[in-house]
Amino acid sequence: MKEFEREKHIRYFVANLRMLPTAYTETETNRMTLAFFCLSSLELLGALEKEISEQDRLDWIEWIYAQQIRLDSKGLNREHCGFRGSSYSGRAFDPNASETEYIPYDSAHIASTYTALLNLLLLGDDLSRVDRDGIVGTIQCLQQKDGSIAPTKDSLEKDARFLYCACAVSYILDDWRGLDIDLSVEYAKRLQTYEHTFAQSPNNEAHGGSTFCGVGALTLMGKQTEGLINKEKLIKWCLNQQTTGFAGRPNKDADACYCFWIGAALKMVDAYQLVNQENCRGFLLDCQTKIGGFGKTPGSYPDVMHSYMGLAALSLMEYPGIGELEVAINTPKRSIEKQKKERRAE
Repeated sequence: MKEFEREKHIRYFVANLRMLPTAYTETETNRMTLAFFCLSSLELLGALEKEISEQDRLDWIEWIYAQQIRLDSKGLNREHCGFRGSSYSGRAFDPNASETEYIPYDSAHIASTYTALLNLLLLGDDLSRVDRDGIVGTIQCLQQKDGSIAPTKDSLEKDARFLYCACAVSYILDDWRGLDIDLSVEYAKRLQTYEHTFAQSPNNEAHGGSTFCGVGALTLMGKQTEGLINKEKLIKWCLNQQTTGFAGRPNKDADACYCFWIGAALKMVDAYQLVNQENCRGFLLDCQTKIGGFGKTPGSYPDVMHSYMGLAALSLMEYPGIGELEVAINTPKRSIEKQKKERRAE
């Protein structure tokens, strides 16, 4: 079994924080989430405070807040509040601004709001400048009559990912006014397939990523008991996806990211002890690359998403030298624990 290349991984994530390779250009609108993968990985490796300067930390916090769309004085943008995924949206932008004025058709995205809040916590921010009321109001507008959540106003995408993100944002802010909990639970039930696990949307194929989102949403809402139709069969489906690592669907190859998505779902339903951890650990260590980071499979090039998921999956196994995760919220536990402590002190 290969050794864990901690120092190479640290160098890989620091490099990607400072300058993403050209291949990431097409994902510029998701820069907030790419930053989360790097920041969260460095935190899991216990290297975040050591590897970034205080000035970088403060600058990055300001950049994140510059992507926030706040509720304006007339409430005309009530459906658009939260955080963008990037400073690029086809318009002029002052990179030194700490906030931006709302422009028609400019909108936050629920997934970017989720990762922006986590990034702020990872960087030690207290969220005092977050427009909580604006975000809560937007979540209310994004929830559909069937309980699903759209990522942005009038989007045709309404699936398990965005239900999870809305629950995660509500959990982080400790403010559930934006969600109709009962309606959300009913939608989560409709996402469950005949195999009793989760699809992206009702009547679709079961999928490992959707299963994490469905179980995570119910866990964050405190509604696992009411929402999971058949917990035992869900566990069986998840375990059946393991060969060495985990595949996202039946008859697919193992993939580093599903070692987290499915492993975390099993962790949340108290069944992770049933995983063959030795096989999974060996697969993940084989996915490490010579330059640091993880590929999706052994021999693949690394990318920041699979690299983070590889570390997160090893964290589920309590691998030495990797920090503990707050599994349902998918972030290093230390950042969430600090926020909880500060909230209790208020």
